[in-house]
Amino acid sequence: MSSASGLRAVIIGGSLGGLLTAATLRAVGWHVDVFETSPNELESRGGGVVLQPDVLQALHFAGVELPDPPGVASGERIYLDRHDDIVEKLHMPQMQTSWSLLYRAMKNALPAEHLHAGEAFVNYRVQGEQTIALFESGRHEEADLLIGADGIRSTVRGRLLPEVVPAYAGYVAWRGLVQERDLPVHAADMLRERFSFQHGDGHSALSYLIPGDDDSTVAGERRWNWVWYRKYSRAQLDALLMDRDGVARSFSLPPGSTKRADIAQLRDDARLMMGSTFRALVDATDEPFMQPIVDLRAPQMVFGRALLLGDAASVPRPHTAGSTAKAASNAHALALALRSAQQSGDSIDSALKRWETQQLERGRRMTELGISLGNRLMNISR
Repeated sequence: MSSASGLRAVIIGGSLGGLLTAATLRAVGWHVDVFETSPNELESRGGGVVLQPDVLQALHFAGVELPDPPGVASGERIYLDRHDDIVEKLHMPQMQTSWSLLYRAMKNALPAEHLHAGEAFVNYRVQGEQTIALFESGRHEEADLLIGADGIRSTVRGRLLPEVVPAYAGYVAWRGLVQERDLPVHAADMLRERFSFQHGDGHSALSYLIPGDDDSTVAGERRWNWVWYRKYSRAQLDALLMDRDGVARSFSLPPGSTKRADIAQLRDDARLMMGSTFRALVDATDEPFMQPIVDLRAPQMVFGRALLLGDAASVPRPHTAGSTAKAASNAHALALALRSAQQSGDSIDSALKRWETQQLERGRRMTELGISLGNRLMNISR
């Protein structure tokens, strides 16, 4: 680890983006502390992650080791029709892993004393070249950099750019995880070793295998990850976001919170709209969960010595398979820029502005691609 003369970063957000940023900055000699609002271990809301090169490069740079293999490989990409016939087949090898595997690997690579759960960020103030993060508990933390890596509902972004909020895109992602052994044989035989899709009129589904609950990639111990994109009006979405306890959720329905009537309706819809393979996935999922698809892009990422990173700065729609990759690229590039500044005698502020220019363009390209892919896929005119 190279010396960075005692420079310190405070990172708000203990999910993948925050942990990746902590690991890459530590690799160039920064002292880093991560603060997460939740007092508990974070749970996966996405299930599966396509393991993109940007993620692997950032993890290698940071010295974070993944299991071997780090996920489940697929060789073919297939497209099924409503009758379960394969209408297109492509050779497209790739690796799929799980959110939880990446989370555990990164968390285990960081010293536990620098990970602070149950600390809710509320604001910050500037004192010379230092930022002082303020927490609900009364805690104050002084740092050379304050990094908002706290996701779509970023509290840091709320302080810096309160007018920039997620905009509902007109459809949602229903998601589920199924133990490999619990899927009927006919569906498993169709999906195994494949990245599979079924498109319909204004809806689209996909599925692939990911590691099991304990990160196992042994056949029979893995999980099927599936996603079904469905269009709903704003009023329909608001009704869905009322959970089974009568609480109006503002953003998503985690596993175990979806009303039983809505799960039953989802299964009825699958019988009408899907072939037998994807119907089997929906039927085998005890607790499907749902996330609205949103668009968000901040016009700025650097605010003096405070900055936004990952989904706090811009949110690519999931069709790009790029949210984790973008956070990894943001974090890796930030570490490289700060190391270069240290070695050349350049200022941190100059390094941050160069980094911002590059990463804003990356975010623009990814969000525009996601909007184009999603609207075309869902037959949404904009």
